[in-house]
Amino acid sequence: MSNDENFAAAYREHYWAVSRYVARRLDGRSGEVEEVVAEVFTVAWRRRADLPLAPLPWLYGVARNCLANAVRGYGRRRRLVDRLGNDEAAHGRQVVASPDADAPGGWVHEALARLSPTDQEVLRLTAWEELGVDEVAVVLGCGSRAAAMRLHRARRRLRAEIDRLAVLGGAGC
Repeated sequence: MSNDENFAAAYREHYWAVSRYVARRLDGRSGEVEEVVAEVFTVAWRRRADLPLAPLPWLYGVARNCLANAVRGYGRRRRLVDRLGNDEAAHGRQVVASPDADAPGGWVHEALARLSPTDQEVLRLTAWEELGVDEVAVVLGCGSRAAAMRLHRARRRLRAEIDRLAVLGGAGC
């Protein structure tokens, strides 16, 4: 197959997986998902000669970099809006949480949020994206042994946070 055909196949097969990967990491900023996914596949098109036989972990690695750029850009825009005083409250828009706003299993997300971004990412890659350790290594740009160790440590830290929340009475477990 040519590089163009390899890219087309990767796009067809993995577009939705990459979209879900990006959407889960943008925390409700759905307007940016399409932009980031488009950037991922733009990079993949430019580097189509580098596409591996199993492109999904490689695409996740590209998506991580594109997400980092998007998050930095979002932060810059947010700071600019704050400096200008043009926030939602100034326009009378407010979001009020309902009494049952806590999602089932929210304690898991709370425990996950207490971890470092590196720990969060390795856990998400294995749980959400269902990647094996070798594929996680490709996404993170490290060796398989290092990825396995990162996963082991992240799981241990997550368990500790869950236990801590249970002791504090914040967990529903």
